[in-house]
Amino acid sequence: MHVIDQNIGERFAVYNVDCVEFTAQMPDACVDLSIYSPPFAHLFVYSDSERDMGNVADYETFGETYRHLVRELFRVHKPGRISAVHCSDLPTTASKDGVIGLFDLPAVIRKAHEDEGWVYHSRVTIWKDPVTEMQRTKAHGLLYKTFRTDASRCRTGMPDYLLIFRKPTGAASEKTPEPVAHDPGIYPVARWQEIASPVWMTIDQTDVLNVKVAREDKDERHLCPLQLDVIERAVTLYSNRGETVYSPFLGIGSEGYQSLKMGRRFIGAELKPAYFRQAVKNLILSEQEGEAGDLLAGVAAE
Repeated sequence: MHVIDQNIGERFAVYNVDCVEFTAQMPDACVDLSIYSPPFAHLFVYSDSERDMGNVADYETFGETYRHLVRELFRVHKPGRISAVHCSDLPTTASKDGVIGLFDLPAVIRKAHEDEGWVYHSRVTIWKDPVTEMQRTKAHGLLYKTFRTDASRCRTGMPDYLLIFRKPTGAASEKTPEPVAHDPGIYPVARWQEIASPVWMTIDQTDVLNVKVAREDKDERHLCPLQLDVIERAVTLYSNRGETVYSPFLGIGSEGYQSLKMGRRFIGAELKPAYFRQAVKNLILSEQEGEAGDLLAGVAAE
């Protein structure tokens, strides 16, 4: 395994490395929760590396490549624990795909997991404003002009999804999984009812690390960072304080930034050096913010 760079903090360890090779070297049953957003097949160019899963010829090749990671993730997760995958459908175009429509990327992700032993546990739909999507993409199917002239070409806006997979339990040799318990004083029933909804209507699409952390213009920005409140809900639901969260697609560190703020430990892998360097900055900042918050809480208690 070729490690380009690494950084180890008080509660995090991140590596500039190929995530498939790295995950294959991790010990068995060392991860309590993984949450990440994989490359969206060949929709974006994240880097020029031949190891980048975004640099594939077609969706089938992406699925075959991605499955190697899913297999290793199954091994490194503790029994009974969760892997949460952020994804969406992908728009197809006449020039590239021969037809204007949508490709079901979540189906590829689900199949890879089920083929490797994961249980398809649940799915959250994350509402997104179709007006914002229309203004950003100028998608023909969302234009009011199309609605007026030929509504058969219209489509609805595209939500995001959080696909939830659970590693099954039951082997006699397995240790009983540690339960994830919640204090009703901190998480009242109203909070649970909101998170238990199959559609998360209140996710702020602008609450991302690109915006949350003030940076200079020259600093690296991720193409499609995961919203921090999506990460917060998943980490709340599926892990305890002090447990280990893993992201094999670290990006600029969104999952780690939020996990550290919530009192978890974090491991991350990222192939692109520029993203990795920015992630290290963000994770160090999160640790510093956590230490400052602990100090203020101690003063208030006194």
